[in-house]
Amino acid sequence: MVVLLSETEIDRLFHALADATRRDIVARANQQSQSVSALAQHYTMSFAAVQKHVAVLERASLVTKERSGREQIVHSNLDTLRAAARLLDEFEQVWLQRTYRIQGLLAERPDAADPASPQQNASPQQNASPQQNKQHETKE
Repeated sequence: MVVLLSETEIDRLFHALADATRRDIVARANQQSQSVSALAQHYTMSFAAVQKHVAVLERASLVTKERSGREQIVHSNLDTLRAAARLLDEFEQVWLQRTYRIQGLLAERPDAADPASPQQNASPQQNASPQQNKQHETKE
């Protein structure tokens, strides 16, 4: 993979993005830099709780804080967001390649396109679930 993040940085990044409040904070900071107190007004939680969310985002390098007088202004870090997007794109490519390979393997199977495959020609007892088979055995 091309993304130049350590495993620890990737873990921090996705841990931070796993929480809906933190994703919302990143989105708000992305639209416009805001103070922590301005961000806190959007949530029903305490100011301290919002500060903790911002600290998690800061450790993941998703936001930075800049002191402006008595306030701390939160800015989004677009480089980290882009790195996360590239990482997800790379994972998507890996999984797409795997699904294409599976499709290719299935297309090569002689019974894949055959409507008379063994599964369709199996007796009703072979197609039955284990519970149905047990019921059938007890009736006999």
